[in-house]
Amino acid sequence: MKNTMIPKVYSEVIDHGDGRKITIETGKLAKQAHGSVVVRCGKAMLLCTVVSNYEQSDVDFLPLTVDYREKFAAAGRYPGGFFKREARPSDGEVLTMRIVDRVLRPLFPSDYHAETQIMIQLMSHDEEVMPDSLAGLAASTAIQLSDIPIECPTSEVRVGRINGEFVVNPSHSQLKESDLDMVIGASEDSVMMVEGEMDEISEEEMVEAIKFAHEHIKLQIQAQLRLVDAVGRKPTREYDAEPKNEELEKRIHDFVYNRVYDIAKSASTKHDRREAFSAIQEELLGTFSEEELEEYNGMIKKYFNSSEKEAIRDLTLNEGLRLDGRKTSEIRPIWCEIDYLPSTHGSAIFTRGETQALATVTLGTSREANVIDMPSYEGEETFYLHYNFPPFSTGEARPIRGTSRREIGHGNLAQRALKRMIPEDCPYTVRIVTEILESNGSSSMATVCSGTMALMDAGIQLIKPVSGIAMGLISDAKTGRHAVLSDILGDEDHLGDMDFKVTGTRDGITACQMDIKVKGLSYDILVQALKQARDGRFHILDKIEETISQPRENVKPHAPKIVYTSIPEDLIGAFIGPGGKIIQELQKRTKTTIVVNEEEGKGIIEILGTDQAGIDEVLRAVESLVFKPEVGSVYEVRVVKMLDFGVVVEYLEAPGNENLLHISELAWERTESVEDVVKLGDVFDIKYMGIDPRTKKERISRKVLLPKPEGYQPRPPRNDRNDRNDRNDNRSGGRDNRHRGRK
Repeated sequence: MKNTMIPKVYSEVIDHGDGRKITIETGKLAKQAHGSVVVRCGKAMLLCTVVSNYEQSDVDFLPLTVDYREKFAAAGRYPGGFFKREARPSDGEVLTMRIVDRVLRPLFPSDYHAETQIMIQLMSHDEEVMPDSLAGLAASTAIQLSDIPIECPTSEVRVGRINGEFVVNPSHSQLKESDLDMVIGASEDSVMMVEGEMDEISEEEMVEAIKFAHEHIKLQIQAQLRLVDAVGRKPTREYDAEPKNEELEKRIHDFVYNRVYDIAKSASTKHDRREAFSAIQEELLGTFSEEELEEYNGMIKKYFNSSEKEAIRDLTLNEGLRLDGRKTSEIRPIWCEIDYLPSTHGSAIFTRGETQALATVTLGTSREANVIDMPSYEGEETFYLHYNFPPFSTGEARPIRGTSRREIGHGNLAQRALKRMIPEDCPYTVRIVTEILESNGSSSMATVCSGTMALMDAGIQLIKPVSGIAMGLISDAKTGRHAVLSDILGDEDHLGDMDFKVTGTRDGITACQMDIKVKGLSYDILVQALKQARDGRFHILDKIEETISQPRENVKPHAPKIVYTSIPEDLIGAFIGPGGKIIQELQKRTKTTIVVNEEEGKGIIEILGTDQAGIDEVLRAVESLVFKPEVGSVYEVRVVKMLDFGVVVEYLEAPGNENLLHISELAWERTESVEDVVKLGDVFDIKYMGIDPRTKKERISRKVLLPKPEGYQPRPPRNDRNDRNDRNDNRSGGRDNRHRGRK
């Protein structure tokens, strides 16, 4: 009997010509999902499913959720912590979710409001494959295999560059050698998303990287289409589209357009504009009867917003003016201040127009490093940045429910912008926290600027200052007109066709994030935007350097100083002590933080403290532990204990290191009592004579550094005395033997 349970599996192979093949497969797993696919590269396997409800939600937006999770079992590991179960997503997983979401969301129909959930899971991990670079391919393929409406297939790839050659989907080890790390998302004819970090590359190099990525994305899209054709394309589902009323739309447009145009033309603040636009909306509502308001409720707001957007866009295209009266390439007024907070290790305020960021820097040891524990990557960050966006920054009151995905994404962008400018020999773990106090456009770029100044204020020897700017675009496909906007406002981000954030030094780009909302953006416009962004970055750098031109030579007096030293591996236990007793007492006494790490067969000791005297005491303790006197060298010592047969002395240059100075080595003259020569607490020099071959103990001498008394006669050599003693012992032994024999 034929087994009807065996699934029919369809697959396609993608070959990028680098020796590694990507396989997309469907038909075996998760068949109750509306679309499912397994993407495989090497031993790495991602399962992606998509489900979208057939009923429209009662909202005026697409409730799309993209969820990306890496299962620890995929790497043969247990989750860390007390509960051995995956919990909330890591920052790395959230960043992957954002990248996938940003490409797909604009492609759904504007009137499609069904609850939609895309779930991507790493089921098997390969150390040579970065799974996040496959997530976009998986998500788009799953949607293409479903009946969910979407404009076109897309895909994403990561691009690196090693020795001048671009590499597609590099591994972790390859990325360490790369001077750029970019993820690009695109459809077959349009680039839609770019995000990454670079080692001060030029605008032209960045465009070349995007073009290279786009060619490989096309290969992945063609494979999706072949797979769908093999399976059989499902008819796109029908859904309840939003009703349209062209007569109502024209009525609202005629009422709103000119009024909004005139208000937008008169430069005003964000608050004033909101009030003026709200007044127009209230006036519009007053022209409708109660019956009309009830019938056209949602449509009135929708048509009002579209007319408002059209008027503001036309103002820029027609007259080159923007909502706040600026020209397209003009930057808002900037003021900066450093050292604003007296107790932080570094602080800075950056204010540009109605956007304000306050950054603080905290310096610590390797113990404060940010630990990354993901199935696909384990490591530590000694430089990291946290971004906070409280609701008061936009004049709103709303619930605070933990760190949002937006905060994680914006903080990551700013961190990537700055991290390559932190010198490799920086001894500290550095944490930046940025509080957004006002927001009206590009708070992430304000974070970069305030972070740069706070680092220099803290005394971190930043290689070069970094600034950032957000670029926008307004275009008209019918007329071919376009305007590239520098330093966009929040409203311009909402109504524009592009949000392009670029950061860099005077010598090149360090990070970027781009979202394009229109199809077919030409590379000429992209190059124009990049060059206009460069001019804006330089203008902002001028303002930063007017405030602080160079990093402080030293950290602030109240900031911790950090010193490194080392000890042999076999002395680590002696330095720490049983149960950490010795190192804990030393930290308490010196008011320092001491961290010991074992590296390459030795103990690396980090000493962090604000009091130099405390740091010096710890260094002396380390020196004392590793102190080994050299034969023939002279050392200053102090008497710390008196004995009948000598004195115990302590090396002054290595406190805690003690040795016995025998009574016979105190002076040339015969010494009956040690107190005749030295007293407790006396300080004098001794010579280290090495290991005594007879006693196998260290021998030191005071007398060899003193002149011999006149007429001094040395005692018989030790060997002669030993011979006489031996003869006496033999005679004594013989008598004993004879005595025993008589018995």
